[in-house]
Amino acid sequence: MTTPSSSAKDSLEQPRRRWLAGLAVLGGLGLAGAAARAQVLPWGRHHGGMDPQDMARHLDYRIGYLINEINGTPEQKEKLVAIATAAMADMRPLREQERNARRQGMELLAAPTIDRRALEQLRVSQMQAADAKSRRMVQAMADAADVLTPEQRAKMAQRMKERMERRGRR
Repeated sequence: MTTPSSSAKDSLEQPRRRWLAGLAVLGGLGLAGAAARAQVLPWGRHHGGMDPQDMARHLDYRIGYLINEINGTPEQKEKLVAIATAAMADMRPLREQERNARRQGMELLAAPTIDRRALEQLRVSQMQAADAKSRRMVQAMADAADVLTPEQRAKMAQRMKERMERRGRR
């Protein structure tokens, strides 16, 4: 039985490393976006919404922290903030659509007669909205990954792995 040469083995691991690094970049931006979307007050209580200026400051802070961790440049930070800001603006109507769908679903389920056809239509529209939201997030994450160097993506992947292990998500 022969074993693959080290160069063949390395060439097989290269796409895997890139994929993992890309996922880490996506995860990092996802965390930054989630933190901004979470709309958390300084003392940890959630409220109805963060005004656009607070959201922009929070996003700038989170991405600044990320850039600092991976030895990024101010130009990279600027590009990542622009990407994340545009993605969040694009997803704002989708979040409102989700809220309305939840309200509509509760009304349908609270009705004296259950309208299964309307529930199914609502489910289909929710899946379409989730797909649109997912597509937009993947686009933003890929755009962000393009801004970073392979070394930065690998460093971020390692940091994300460490954080996940600390939180028990292996």
